Amino acid sequence: MGTAKLAVVGSINADHILNLESFPRPGETVIGKQYQIAFGGKGANQAVAAGRSGADITFIACVGQDDIGSRICQQLAMDNVNTSSIEAIEGETTGVALILVNQQGENVICINAGANAALTPEYFHRYQNIIKEADALLIQLESPLETVQLAAETAKQNNTKVILNPAPAQKLSDQLLSLVDIITPNETEVEYLTGITIKDNSDAEKAAKVLHGKGIETVIITLGSCGIWLSEKGQKGKIVPGFKVKAVDTIAAGDTFNGALATALLEGKVMLSAVRFAHSAAAIAVTRQGAQPSIPWRNEIDTFLTEQD
Repeated sequence: MGTAKLAVVGSINADHILNLESFPRPGETVIGKQYQIAFGGKGANQAVAAGRSGADITFIACVGQDDIGSRICQQLAMDNVNTSSIEAIEGETTGVALILVNQQGENVICINAGANAALTPEYFHRYQNIIKEADALLIQLESPLETVQLAAETAKQNNTKVILNPAPAQKLSDQLLSLVDIITPNETEVEYLTGITIKDNSDAEKAAKVLHGKGIETVIITLGSCGIWLSEKGQKGKIVPGFKVKAVDTIAAGDTFNGALATALLEGKVMLSAVRFAHSAAAIAVTRQGAQPSIPWRNEIDTFLTEQD
């Protein structure tokens, strides 16, 4: 048996990041510093996190016919991501995210989909064999929803495990949720999906129950610095704390967690040690600036983990 294969379907963006003292009010101009352009997009961030942490990963996505699109594809290849299913879409620009980061490390983000909108069901059909042959599929919600649905259906029909990171936050159909094996929402996303605001563990327990009721086996609610709420169907849920580090910027923390989690599960790690592996990857990422530049490599994760014992 070869290594287990991961397929990621999702978005690619160029992130324009500006650091500010505090976010501007309407009509206000504030002076920022440390402007940078970094490669991002939830799909790409998760693909990179999986590639750098050791997964055999193929990424189905679209870029624009522009210089930044071809640079992103070159970078992905260097990050151990198979890019054979990424096409440059004629007449489109690569997706863009405008990201403002305040002194507390919080961010506000505006997105233009650009070429990401071309990730249609027709486009997906050309590459559906990648999903059929994969052991797991990792998806998010920055791509057209009908494609996300189709990818999940294709995975389900071929016994490919479906991991959904339901971000950015939106309501989803029970039909889509019923296809998911592992879901990884944050507090905002969980509220969209269940109507439950998470203030404490009993709220997390209730929200997880609702999601189990929709057919999802494993619910992982990410709670920022508190760690995660892990609920596996039929077992009592619990908090699994993360590692204490000094956060510089949390932009790709969730994406890093998801990519590393998928890698660990495909390596056959049990859920708790997979979560621990993902926690350590995310902990390293938040101590660094930017999205993809902050994502750690496997040797860094392994070193971090040995230092925690």
